[in-house]
Amino acid sequence: MAGRGPFVHDTRMPKTLMQALVCEGLSQDFSRVNLRDVPIPEPGPGEVRVKVDAASLNFPDLLMLKGAYQFKPEPPFTVGMDLSGVVDSVGQGVRLAPGARVAGGAKTGAFATYAICPEANLQLVPDTMPAPLAAAYPAAYTTAHVALIARGRLQSYETLLVHGASGGVGMAAMDVGRLLGARVIATTGSPEKRETLSRAGANEVIVLGQSPGDAFREQVKALTSGRGADVIFDPVGGDVFDESTRCIAFDGRLLVVGFAGGRIASVNTNMPLIKGFSVVGVRAGEYGRQFPERGRAIRDEIWRWAAEGRTRPTVFAELPLDHWRDAFELMRDRRLVGKVVLRP
Repeated sequence: MAGRGPFVHDTRMPKTLMQALVCEGLSQDFSRVNLRDVPIPEPGPGEVRVKVDAASLNFPDLLMLKGAYQFKPEPPFTVGMDLSGVVDSVGQGVRLAPGARVAGGAKTGAFATYAICPEANLQLVPDTMPAPLAAAYPAAYTTAHVALIARGRLQSYETLLVHGASGGVGMAAMDVGRLLGARVIATTGSPEKRETLSRAGANEVIVLGQSPGDAFREQVKALTSGRGADVIFDPVGGDVFDESTRCIAFDGRLLVVGFAGGRIASVNTNMPLIKGFSVVGVRAGEYGRQFPERGRAIRDEIWRWAAEGRTRPTVFAELPLDHWRDAFELMRDRRLVGKVVLRP
């Protein structure tokens, strides 16, 4: 069974130890990642120890294992950004009380029995929201909010083109675009995902590779009466970015969210000049650190949406923590639609 090996949880394990998924060195695969027994951490001032009920996988988690993400933790470190669970213990100056249901996280540490998080990174979870959905929510919806509202200025009368739409952050972008009243066009590389994306809120779905030369620009222009998309959400980069510059509307905003395609694209500056579009970088975490008050307002708003039932993340699979390799391979091979969640 994938990932089980010699690290099966032992109920006789001393109370001072817990299970954690540890990156012990950088590699291009998962060969330096192992499930280990490690000491249960203690919260410091302003910190909360959370007993983890669920933790969701994000693409940056995989990039960190290679040292290919902008944040580069020094091994060994516990993998995982997003979690939900129950407050177990608190440090000095913390207002949250033990027993509170929370979600959020830190840059690392979520794939463990217990995790330490700054109190400022945590939100109370609505009573109606199960732990897996709460764990799937923070990074994806924060990114979608910062990208589409703070950076993209998406309006209800505009067209939003979402690349990588079947991933967790792509699904969140579609959900937020729908909430804002925009027309949503999704792209995917898999015909099998078309129906799921339509059910998730896409007005139209373009399957890449189904037209000559993979020229999705022609399909986008046909769907928009030649105008092009007003806002393009691009976590893929590479050829997808190149093609996006050819189907963006005048005064459009091309949002650079990531480079899941592997190649970092570039653009000749005459193109945004002549076509009148902007290339806009999106770093949701850094946006919140640079503008703390705006970051708090964004977190408050996305969780208010969740409490009101206006948004809902898509969880593709829930797996036990010792099946972590299966979860990582689902994301690496792009076989999921939405998020995959690990449960300690």
